[in-house]
Amino acid sequence: MPARGRLPRKDAERCRPCRDTRGRIRRGTALLPDPRGPLAERPGVRGERLARRDQQDRDGERPPAEDFPPRLDAVPDLDTRGALTRLWDHLKKGQKQRLHGWFQKWADIEAQATVLRWYEPLVVPGLLQTEDYARAILSARPDGNLDDLDEQVAARLARQAVLDRPDAPQLWCVLDEGVLHRAIGGSKVMRSQLYRLAEVAEYPKTTIQVIRAAGAHAGLLAHFVIADLDARPPVVYLETAADGHVTDSPSVAAHVALSFDRLRAEAESRAASRDLIRKVAEERWT
Repeated sequence: MPARGRLPRKDAERCRPCRDTRGRIRRGTALLPDPRGPLAERPGVRGERLARRDQQDRDGERPPAEDFPPRLDAVPDLDTRGALTRLWDHLKKGQKQRLHGWFQKWADIEAQATVLRWYEPLVVPGLLQTEDYARAILSARPDGNLDDLDEQVAARLARQAVLDRPDAPQLWCVLDEGVLHRAIGGSKVMRSQLYRLAEVAEYPKTTIQVIRAAGAHAGLLAHFVIADLDARPPVVYLETAADGHVTDSPSVAAHVALSFDRLRAEAESRAASRDLIRKVAEERWT
């Protein structure tokens, strides 16, 4: 039997790497506030700056620069063995989870997609929203909590970077015409948003089509997105009033893909849709 208060030998051995990592982080942190410490003479990593950043981080004023933890890991005196970089990656994942909540799983898939087929009956797709439009949408959350509104807006806009990558996915959006006429944030916000849609519609990898709001069509029941991935089956995002559902079920993907094909067949052409978007912006939202 192990002595009282001690772990069995096997468990103690298992925990040793964790203790070693925590020890290296503590030793590294102990060096940061002292401008006269062994880092003071290191080129590119001055003790004064380390101390200032450490105090700012303690006060919650700013996160470290993206390259800061790897640079610290590269300092032999700290002997962190990459622990700070691993910790920083873990903290970033936690921050993303806090900002996106249950949506994070889909946000990760969205960033890996080669093709996104998106149907939206109510609002402009998140990847195409302007900052003011996104703020108006997120301000209408049912819980009424606006404490993190700026962070939520920033997180939504950050997702749009996927469209600016050299390997950006093909984006095919089908919108119900009601999206163009629904007053989100007022006339100025809507006019700017529709001009943004018309601009993005010119991108070579983006197709936007509008279904005229006359009668019933296959997309009246729900919003959905299909993500095509390299060497993997398609993944589908379905949204409810409470949250979203992500699935790679072949039967669900096939059903939703058929719905999308019917919707784009009923929609206006790419050029006609772009002209309609501009017309609504100029005639309704001026």
